[in-house]
Amino acid sequence: MNRVTFLIDGFNVYHSILSLKRHTGYLAKWLNLSSLCKSYLNLFSKDARLKDIYYFSALAHYLSAKDPNKITKHKNYIACLESLGLNVELGRFKEKDVFCDRCKSMILKHEEKETDVAIGVKLLEILFTDSCDSVIIVSGDTDLSPAIRKGTELFPNKRIIFAFPFARKNKELLSLAPESFSISKRQYIRHQLPNPVILKDGKEIYKPSSW
Repeated sequence: MNRVTFLIDGFNVYHSILSLKRHTGYLAKWLNLSSLCKSYLNLFSKDARLKDIYYFSALAHYLSAKDPNKITKHKNYIACLESLGLNVELGRFKEKDVFCDRCKSMILKHEEKETDVAIGVKLLEILFTDSCDSVIIVSGDTDLSPAIRKGTELFPNKRIIFAFPFARKNKELLSLAPESFSISKRQYIRHQLPNPVILKDGKEIYKPSSW
């Protein structure tokens, strides 16, 4: 039996969804990551069985002053994913001073931290503990390259595959994991959460009108 685990880079997927909107005008933030992952289970073997899905993201608390509902919407979406059995791991945003070429001065920005490291650590953890046979990483972030190289070196019998989010295909990652594939815009459209999502405690979470 081929035990398959998915590691999802939440922000890489989010920016992919924004790219989809720019290209097609379609809103796909209400993405059902559970059914999307499951749709690829039998792509590489007929005996594939879902082991786990991990979703990595962070809450942008610094945006609360401008849009108080932004965090609430993200938390509600996370609650929907957890109700479907996804394991959620949250990082953080860090303040960073950067030079702005346009205004010729230093400005304060917020940079999402820990996600790529958390994915790399989780990858090596599940390989070392023999928790799965195949890992599908939903991301196109080259910061993951060192973890992929080490995982492939230490566990040559395990399969590490990238599922590139829409408009996030990467040649470097493809060379490290030749079985990798791209998620089409049709998949985003096909795999949307129900509206509302009904949690196990009966609470109903509705899709935001802007999503």
